[in-house]
Amino acid sequence: SWEDFEKYPWPRIEDASFEDVEKLRLQIPDGMKVTVTLPGGVLENLTALMGYEPLCYALVEQPDLVRAVVDKIGEGELAVYKVLADMDHVGALWLNDDLGFKTQTMISPAHLREYVFPWYRTLVSYAHEHGKLVMIHSCGNLSQVMEDLIDIGIDGKHSFEDVIQPVADFKAQYGSRISALGGIDVGVLARATEEEVRQYTRRVLEQCAPGGGYALGSGNSVANYVPVRNFLAMLEVGKEVGVYQR
Repeated sequence: SWEDFEKYPWPRIEDASFEDVEKLRLQIPDGMKVTVTLPGGVLENLTALMGYEPLCYALVEQPDLVRAVVDKIGEGELAVYKVLADMDHVGALWLNDDLGFKTQTMISPAHLREYVFPWYRTLVSYAHEHGKLVMIHSCGNLSQVMEDLIDIGIDGKHSFEDVIQPVADFKAQYGSRISALGGIDVGVLARATEEEVRQYTRRVLEQCAPGGGYALGSGNSVANYVPVRNFLAMLEVGKEVGVYQR
C-alpha cells in the first residue's frame, strides 16, 4: 500500500558494505576478474516487497504504486552498479532476476517492458559506459522477451533447462547476438551417471563451441544434491575438449 511505501526503510548505498568484493582484489591472480551479482533483480525485489498476488492486482488497480516501488528498486540497484563499476578487478556484473517459469514470464511481457526493462536498459548502459559486461541469470521461458533483452544490450544469458530450451538450440537461435552461459542441465548433473554426464557435456561443447560465444557451466545453481563426481566430470570434459585456441 502507499502507507507501506512511505514507511518502508528503503536501503541506502551509504549503509552498504562492499568489503567482501574489495577483498577479492588481493586474492585473485593477475589478469583475473570477478563477476558480482545484485541483491536480487528488479522483478524479484518487486515481487518480494509486494507479494506475487498483490503485485498482480496492483498492476491493474494501482499502476502508480507499482511504478513508485520499481523506481525505488531501480535507483538502489543503479547505486550498487556505480560502486561496482569503479572497481578495476570487477569484469562483469550480473542481472540476477528470475523472470519466468517453464511456460511463460511471471508477469506479462507488456508489464515487463513497461516497468522492468527500462531499468535494465539504464543498468546495462551504465555498465557498458564503464567498461563492464552485463550477464543476466534468469530462470523460466523467456521466448516472448528474448529479443527485448538482446536489444537492451545484455552480453550473456545464463540458466538453461532442457525442458524449456536446450542451450544448443538457444545458441543456434541467438548465439550471434548474445553469449550462452552454462547449459549443462542440472537434472542431468543430478541424476545421470558419471559417464552419461561426460557424453552429454561433450555433445553440448560440440554443438555450442563453434563460433565462440559460449562458456561451459551448469544450467543453474549447483545444488547440494548434485554428486560431486558428476560436477567434476563436467569440468574434466571442459578441460579436455572445451578450451578455445588463441
